Amino acid sequence: MEGLMVSDANLTVYIHPSMANRIRGAILSQLSSLLFKYNEIFEGVLLAYQVDGRSRSARILPGLVPYFGVKLRASLLLFSPKPNMFIEGKVVKLGRESVHATVLGFSSAAIMLEDIRAEFKYKTRDGVGTFTSRYNKHHLIKVGSIIRFIVKSLDEEMLHISGSLVPPNTGCIYWLSKHEVNDAAQKERGMKRNRADGVEENALEQDPSFFQSSKRSRPNKI
Repeated sequence: MEGLMVSDANLTVYIHPSMANRIRGAILSQLSSLLFKYNEIFEGVLLAYQVDGRSRSARILPGLVPYFGVKLRASLLLFSPKPNMFIEGKVVKLGRESVHATVLGFSSAAIMLEDIRAEFKYKTRDGVGTFTSRYNKHHLIKVGSIIRFIVKSLDEEMLHISGSLVPPNTGCIYWLSKHEVNDAAQKERGMKRNRADGVEENALEQDPSFFQSSKRSRPNKI
């Protein structure tokens, strides 16, 4: 899935003097307070972190309460969805006018009817609604389906994504992955046939008699 990335960062964490004897705990507490929130400095949502090392020295900040800054290196796992990126989510609600999903368990996504391609038709059966492909009845989207869609926009404050199912390579992940594998296998078989045909053509060009059966001459009777 696009939008996920690992970033190595040099950070400075500011610690209250009361935490001077518990530096590591103070650092982890500061970083944990940033989890699952959009951060403009990181340009994404912090999902996880790992502190790789910290400086043994600290810089005292002037003021009424002399906070001190500790420099450290950390590896950050960020979720930074941008327009036209392909991401995945689990459908939690579906109606005639929209599809709603959760992304990575914390971000909500909504796909309105105008952003669902005409291939999908809304149907209900036994009280269960689905968006089913007009071309393949096995390609359907329902509550619980994992779908691939593209990002239109992100509300950074609400962590809400507006998505689209217009591109042809979007829809139910299970169906897409199965048919992508089949398409790749067919392409590979086609390439093998083309290579084989090329070998035969080269052989004919080098020796036209290669595929011709030889005839033995019989002696004439006198």
